[in-house]
Amino acid sequence: MTKSFLFLSDFDGTLSDKDFFHVIIDRHFADQREKLYDDWDKKVMTDIDYLSRLFSSIDRDQAQIDEDIDAVPFDPDAKRVIEQVKNMGGEFVVISAGTDYYIKHIFEKQGITDVKIYSNPGVYENRGIQLKPDPNGTYYSELYGIDKQKLAKDLMKDYDTVFFAGDSLPDLKAAMLADTIFAKGKLQPLLDQENKSYVAITNFKDVANYLAAHEEAIINGSR
Repeated sequence: MTKSFLFLSDFDGTLSDKDFFHVIIDRHFADQREKLYDDWDKKVMTDIDYLSRLFSSIDRDQAQIDEDIDAVPFDPDAKRVIEQVKNMGGEFVVISAGTDYYIKHIFEKQGITDVKIYSNPGVYENRGIQLKPDPNGTYYSELYGIDKQKLAKDLMKDYDTVFFAGDSLPDLKAAMLADTIFAKGKLQPLLDQENKSYVAITNFKDVANYLAAHEEAIINGSR
């Protein structure tokens, strides 16, 4: 069955209310919290290098890391939006510069199926999560591990209508390609600087309400 429209969404801070790496810092590196957050904000290294070092140093067994993943505050209305999109004939796809290791775990626990996830591959090894981006991959980014703009551009080719949901700088260029942007947090002022219109949201309940209010137009417009 051909999907009539595409809904692309970031994960950390968008489908969740808190980034996974924030959960890890707050739970296990509280004594280094200020420096770790400062290093992230000042970009003392690339995002992919920062996350790789942090996740590989968790030093917990797999079941304990699963508990950390379960502590991620997943948006309570996200699953409803995913089902809305599917019921309207659209395809919901996650593009994340985090890792599929925890996204897959969360989706499985939430009972979310048939959603493609494009993210940095991750595996449990040596008491941590090892990120394994492919430097030779089509969508590889030295900064993020995954180039969301390049990926989004490819995914959008088969659709006339595209929605994008995001919350921060790594989402900006991909978001700019979409017909409708749902913007949270830091993505809002970034889009303002680009004079790009967007739907301001605080959570996926706002997205659900928008889709419900515009359902007929979305379905008709994307045929």
